[in-house]
Amino acid sequence: MAGRAIAPGSSSPDPSARGTELAESALAGDRRALARLLTAVENRSPAAESALRLLHPLAGRAHLVGITGAPGSGKSTLVAALVAEVRRAGRTAAVVAVDPSWPISGGALLGDRVRMQAFAGDDGVFIRSMASRGHAGGLATTTTAAATVLDAAGFDLVLIETVGTGQSEVEVAAAADTTVVLEAPEMGDEIQAIKAGLLEVADVIAVNKGDRPGAQRTASQLRAMLAGVEVLVTTATTGEGVRELLAALDRRRAALPAIGGDGSRRARAAALVWALLGDRVRERLTGPEPGAETAAVLDAVAAHALDPYAAADRLMKALVTTGDDNPVGRP
Repeated sequence: MAGRAIAPGSSSPDPSARGTELAESALAGDRRALARLLTAVENRSPAAESALRLLHPLAGRAHLVGITGAPGSGKSTLVAALVAEVRRAGRTAAVVAVDPSWPISGGALLGDRVRMQAFAGDDGVFIRSMASRGHAGGLATTTTAAATVLDAAGFDLVLIETVGTGQSEVEVAAAADTTVVLEAPEMGDEIQAIKAGLLEVADVIAVNKGDRPGAQRTASQLRAMLAGVEVLVTTATTGEGVRELLAALDRRRAALPAIGGDGSRRARAAALVWALLGDRVRERLTGPEPGAETAAVLDAVAAHALDPYAAADRLMKALVTTGDDNPVGRP
C-alpha cells in the first residue's frame, strides 16, 4: 500500500502516525510490528483505529473460520493439527485464540502460545492469544478487528478459536465466514450443543477424539439430525481426518458466493459497526462535559425515581445537544 517510508525502529509520538507506521510495517512482513499492532487493537488505542482505517480496505481475501465447542472437546489440539495441515499444503495460517479471563485479576493463561510452540519459527504461521476480558460471547470484543488485521496482512486462513464456555459460543458465527463446531463422543455434547444453539450456527461439525468408542455413532446421529451440514470424524492427536476437514473448509469457501456468503460478511460488518457506535455513544455521554448529567440520570434510575426508558430518552436528547464541533443529530 502507498505510504511514506518508515525508517527501521522509528516511532512517532502521534497515535495516528504510529498506527500508520505499524500498519505499513506489518504489511511489509514485520512480525514484531504485527504483534504490536494487535496489542494496540486489543487495547483499543487511537493508533489501532488509524491502522484499521488503512487496513480494512485490504481485507476480505482470507477465509475466516470459527472453531467452537464445549470445553474438553479438543479445540486447541485440532487447531494446531489444522495449522500443520495448512502448512503442508503450502499455505499460510493465523490463529486468534480467545482464552477466558480470570475473574479477579482479569489476566489469562493464554495457553495456545504454549500449545503451539512447534510453529514458533514458522514465518507462515502467526498465533495470537487474547483474553476475553469478561466478554460473555466466547470472543473478545476486539476479535473481529484482530482478524481484519491478519486478513489484510495476507494470511490465507484465519482461525478464530473461542473460549469454550458453552451456551454463549454462538457469537463466533457473526465473526467468521465458516463455523466449525466440535463434538466429543459419548460426553453428551450433542445435547449440550442443541441446548446452546451451537448446531444451528454450525457449517461443519467435527466429532473429535474419533479414536474413542462411540465416535462413529455420534457422527451418524448428528448426520441424521442435520441436513446440509457436513459431519466429519477427526482425531487431532494423530492427525486422522484433519486433511478431510481442511478439504471441507475449502469446499465451503468455494461455495460461499452461492450460499449467501456475502450475507454473513454483511452481518459481521453490522456487528462491528454497531459495537463501535455503542462505544462512541458511551464515550460521548460519559465524557467530562455530559458525565455529571449522565451520572445523575443513572442515579435516578437506581433510586426508582426515573424509569429506564425515560432515562434512555433523556440521554439521547443530551447526545444530540452535547459534544464536539459536529454533534450527533446536527447537520
